Amino acid sequence: MESLNCSVAASFTATTRFAWIGSVHGLTCVIVLGALAGAITFPGNVSGAETPLTIAEAQRRAVERSRQTSAQDSAAAASREMAIAAGQLPDPVLKLGIQDLPVDGPDRFSVARDSFTMRQIGVMQEFPRAEKRQLRAQRFERQAEKSLAEKTVAVAAIQRDTALAWLDRYYAEATAAVIAEQASEVKLEIVAAESAYRAGRGSQADVFAAHSTLAALDDRASEFNRRISAAKTVLARWVGEGAEAPLEGKPAVDSIRLDTRALDSDLAHHPQITVLRKQEEIASTEARIAQADKKADWSVEVMYSQRGSSFSNMVSVGVSIPLQWGQRNRQDRELASKLAMADQAKAEREEALRAHIGEVRAMVTEWENGRERMTRYERQLIPLAKERTKASFAAYRGGKSSLTDLLLARRNEIDMRIQALQLEMETARLWAQLNFLFPDESGTPHASAPFPASKDQEKGSK
Repeated sequence: MESLNCSVAASFTATTRFAWIGSVHGLTCVIVLGALAGAITFPGNVSGAETPLTIAEAQRRAVERSRQTSAQDSAAAASREMAIAAGQLPDPVLKLGIQDLPVDGPDRFSVARDSFTMRQIGVMQEFPRAEKRQLRAQRFERQAEKSLAEKTVAVAAIQRDTALAWLDRYYAEATAAVIAEQASEVKLEIVAAESAYRAGRGSQADVFAAHSTLAALDDRASEFNRRISAAKTVLARWVGEGAEAPLEGKPAVDSIRLDTRALDSDLAHHPQITVLRKQEEIASTEARIAQADKKADWSVEVMYSQRGSSFSNMVSVGVSIPLQWGQRNRQDRELASKLAMADQAKAEREEALRAHIGEVRAMVTEWENGRERMTRYERQLIPLAKERTKASFAAYRGGKSSLTDLLLARRNEIDMRIQALQLEMETARLWAQLNFLFPDESGTPHASAPFPASKDQEKGSK
């Protein structure tokens, strides 16, 4: 008889359908029909015309539209151009002048009558040592390599932040869907409670309890709608147009590209550590330049002097050598400064590497714990909450409990499901931070070794 009522109710209008809900069996039928209606209408919220946005596609778009990567390319190109320039000899200096020009007497301001007056033209060329020029070129090459390392840091950060924005929206929408599903069931329970109260089979307290539960769900739905809107705004910052597209392709958060068994050696090549290493190489090169500067550079000058027609023309050749009388307080001090800066860069890199290893190990531990807890929620806590709801519903049908008890059981179930989604989101965010420590350029794992299975997963496999 109950199945017959369900089939008939499916063809009624909403007003007619709710009119006959006066029995507990009617409540069962309406809840089933409501769940079916939700299952039918929910996919309709996603526009079939829009191409779903996967996390990999979002990252690709974000990297393509980023201006930070092109800025680092420009910085590297600028440094390489400077490296070529730094390896060249300085420009020669053209010298023009008049020497021994009389300013009084009968030959005043004459450039031809006095035998000492000469019109001069000459060239001076400085010859820095080849070692210095090579070191200066190497310094700019190291700067170019640093810019490329900073580009790698930028790509990894873009991929990580895009993944986090994608995950925030995904789990906000998933939580909102759970709340909407529960709200639909509570609305049916309100109809049943009001019908039972009018028929004298229920209490007014049950009606108020159902309305209170619905109001609480509406408030939570409003909060998560705000989160969805904020997540879309953040995602649009990275991918631009298309941030409103439906999401697809939930990532597998049970594995990361980082080999935890070789964490120290892997993180030594982390992009941020590479940037610090390049900075250390720059400081070391500058110290070598300061060491080379202790040897003075020579300058050669050739001068042609033209006198009056009655006198011989002359050629002069000269060599200039700086006299480094104060090396102890000048060149030695500069060298000591550059060596100290090199030591500083090395110490900062080593300290950053230690801190990074500690942070990543802590994240890996937290990520592993999250996976274990996710398994516990999936296999124990959520099934137990569902069984409690079923038991409360059966007791309510049998008249052994009130609607309030059923609502409490449902509230416990939704809280458990939302807590599971929150835990999954936190674990997924840790996965994103770990998985994109290195930029994903080729799509192949950074390290092939899988992460050891959690204890709950090992039990499940048995």
